Amino acid sequence: MKINEIFYSIQGEGLLVGTPTIFIRASGCNLRCTYCDTTYAYHKGTEISIQEILTEIGKIQCTHVCLTGGEPLHQKDTPALIRQLLHNHYTICLETNGSYDIQDYVGKKLVLISLDIKCPSSESHTKMILKNISSLTKKDQLKFIIKNRQDYSYAKNIISRYKPACTVFFQPVWGIDPQKLASWVLRDALPVRLSLQLHKYVWGTKKGV
Repeated sequence: MKINEIFYSIQGEGLLVGTPTIFIRASGCNLRCTYCDTTYAYHKGTEISIQEILTEIGKIQCTHVCLTGGEPLHQKDTPALIRQLLHNHYTICLETNGSYDIQDYVGKKLVLISLDIKCPSSESHTKMILKNISSLTKKDQLKFIIKNRQDYSYAKNIISRYKPACTVFFQPVWGIDPQKLASWVLRDALPVRLSLQLHKYVWGTKKGV
């Protein structure tokens, strides 16, 4: 697999926020979102075997793994990596961008799917497989990155239409004042949670943390 970086930090988003986690960042992505904060993972990375990945993360005393990107499902070896991580008793958070079918990963006992559905400001929203939302289980999570009122209305309409079974997070694009998004959610009494990328408040926007 082509891996951009492996590092140990706290999970900054979603249900596992604050949890010590090993991050495996896969290289490559099929989308080019306007606000992407990991553009360095589009192409840069090193080809390493699954066994080498397991050896590297085995040096860290942690059983939580976040498989992220880029877009991990963009690589053909990702299913094999997930199988090996599960065989080695890791709990996995699979972060995926909403443009790949997730059926092969739904319902696995130790896999939490973190599905990111893109909104209009990303300019990638037309590439989403929205039927993925209906496949999510209660233990999974659904995330929308919100930049403006158009994004908010778009996300609001999607959750009204698909009624996801899992926890839904609305997260402001980094640098956007979260107060406005919080006020919209409160006014509309939406069944969602606000996410603020804790890791960036702790470490800043540098890589590898």
